[in-house]
Order: sequence, then structure tokens, then C-alpha cells
Amino acid sequence: MGKPFDDIRENLCEINETIAAACALAGRPADEVTLMGVTKTVTPDRINMAIAAGVSLIGENRVQEYLDKRSALVPAIPGGVIEAHLIGHLQTNKVSKIVGTVSMIQSVDSLRVAAAISNRSMQLGIVTDVLAEVNIGMEYTKFGVDSAAVEELIAQMNEFSGVRVRGLMAIPPIFDSEYEKRAIFSKLYKLFIDIRSKNRDNRDIDVLSMGMSGDYAEAVAEGSTMVRVGSALFGSRM
Repeated sequence: MGKPFDDIRENLCEINETIAAACALAGRPADEVTLMGVTKTVTPDRINMAIAAGVSLIGENRVQEYLDKRSALVPAIPGGVIEAHLIGHLQTNKVSKIVGTVSMIQSVDSLRVAAAISNRSMQLGIVTDVLAEVNIGMEYTKFGVDSAAVEELIAQMNEFSGVRVRGLMAIPPIFDSEYEKRAIFSKLYKLFIDIRSKNRDNRDIDVLSMGMSGDYAEAVAEGSTMVRVGSALFGSRM
């Protein structure tokens, strides 16, 4: 019988190999892609094992779940715990709890939420990195701004002193075929490049967070700079 948590080490190795292979096929350096371990429902001991195995960034969906786990995570960088992002939907009444405890909020889909983040950040004397969440498949069951409206949202967010827009995030529809997966990721990548190149206010835009356990190889092939991997790393959620 293997040692406890050998599965995480083995899974991480496989994920890194898949990312490297996808980058090689796309003619990209593997270090252009950041791996996030998505820790929704994952216990702190298993998160700490992933950190020990080499995961340097985690993503949590729920504000309270992250706050409850935070103190149990081992230090991974000098003076603090593992780098963490919020990737789940954020309500304005939770903004004051999460700002200052994560290094990025990836799920900003309205000017109201962005304003709340900016206001709280200024109260704390910080600037919070954010991503604009795009509903790239225009699915009514998912959060995110329509792709046609995201450029205007970013332009408005650039006026806030307490946030720095770093790029885009999306949760695309579930497709079976590689062609469909790559087509939707390609669409988001083109949007990302278009927004980034339009004016100097977008000079900080360098993060394209797309790709999860079932499609991260296709996302990397189409230009993703950050993949959010949960079940492929930690196993199926209970």
C-alpha cells in the first residue's frame, strides 16, 4: 500500500506532464502556464500535501470555506500562507471578508462588485488584483458578463483606484469533442488579446484563466496562462 497522499503526488506529476506536452505542441514555454489547485471541499491536510508536492497556488470557490481553512494551511511563502485566489461568485456582502486575504479575485462580473472591492481595498491601503469573469458560452446557469460587454466593464473598472484588472476568467460550456473545447477557448483568447492590445490602460492584463480538470490541455493549447485543476489533482469530490 502506498503512503498517504501518494495519489496527489502522482496526479500532480501527470498534470504537469500534460501541461508541458500541450505547451510543446503549441510552441510555448511550459513556464507560461500557472497551475492552480482548486480546493473546494478539500480538507486542509490534503491541501498541505499538495503544497508539499509543489502546488504554489490554490483557488477557493466560497469565501467562508476559505476563511475557515486558511489558518490550517502551511506557510508556503515568507511571511504568509500559500497564495490563494477566490474563483467563485462573490456577493457584495462578502467583499469585506475576503479582500486582503487573497491575492486575486477572479470572479468579478459587475461594476457593483468591482466598486465594493475597490472601496474595501482603499480602506485597507491595498490594491486588489481582479479578473473579469466572462460568460463565454452565454449560459443562463452561469455567472459572468457577456463577451460583448466585457471590454466596457474593464474600461470602467480601470477607473477604480483600489483594483487592478489583470485579465479574464471563464468557465466554458461542457463539450465532449476536442474541436468544440478548443473553439471556445480560442474565442476567449482572441477576446483577451484584443482587450489587452487596445490601449495603455490595459497594460497590466496578462492573465487568462481558463481550463479545468476536463479540458485544461485544450485550454493550454489555445493560450491559457492559468489552469484551475481540482478533481484531476485531489480526486472526485465527495
